[in-house]
Amino acid sequence: MQGSFLFLGTGGSAGVPIITCKCAVCQSSSPLNKRYRPAALLKVGKKSFLVDVGPDFRDQALHFGIDELTGVLLTHTHYDHVGGLDELRVFYFKHKLRLPTLASIETYDELRHRFHYLFKTKQSDGTLQSQLDFQILEEDFGKTSFQGLKLSYVSYTQANMKVTGYRFGSLAYISDIREYDQKVIDSLEGVETLVLSALRYTPSEVHFSIDEAIAFSKKVRAKRTFFTHIAHDLEHDETNAKLPANIRLAHDGLEIAFDL
Repeated sequence: MQGSFLFLGTGGSAGVPIITCKCAVCQSSSPLNKRYRPAALLKVGKKSFLVDVGPDFRDQALHFGIDELTGVLLTHTHYDHVGGLDELRVFYFKHKLRLPTLASIETYDELRHRFHYLFKTKQSDGTLQSQLDFQILEEDFGKTSFQGLKLSYVSYTQANMKVTGYRFGSLAYISDIREYDQKVIDSLEGVETLVLSALRYTPSEVHFSIDEAIAFSKKVRAKRTFFTHIAHDLEHDETNAKLPANIRLAHDGLEIAFDL
């Protein structure tokens, strides 16, 4: 069975163009250099799963025609990955059903604090109910089924925050990675398509550089790799011309197929 992975956003935490910036990439007229904050839509049959819901989600949903969701998978609670959580209310209001949401226990605990009002919606009988129906990942590594979607997951840290990476059959989504152990590499054995964050060429304290991401891809031995979470330092075509043939910068609107 095949699935598809649609890049809704491939930019860094500030998106591209960056407010106030007049650099060549931010001023570029190429749509390949316009980058929403990072998110993706995983489609399997008639089911659609949102991977992260950043502050650009409203525009992403309107631009890509997202009007139904089977569930949401969250990686961690940095603003560029959960800042649009409030926008999910429309799906609750439309169906009067809680939206299934997959997250680590750490992510769940933080969201209960930050978006407390989403967990206290008053029902007709006077009781309070969350608008999101959480399925919690209690362990750091494992396998699970989420709304009929079989997947495995890994954990690593970014600036002392736990981040969850996901694997769906032959595709893995590993974003915001900086520190990891060998178990992450072992869990990704056999991955053919790797979606991986790579911020820029120069080093970062919280993200892979391009060279570090290339090295990680080689460790995984992925047949093809797509970089996301891209800063305004990288011009799309110029960067792709320098990358290995099996590694490309992704771009907003790119859709790739993979085997489940």
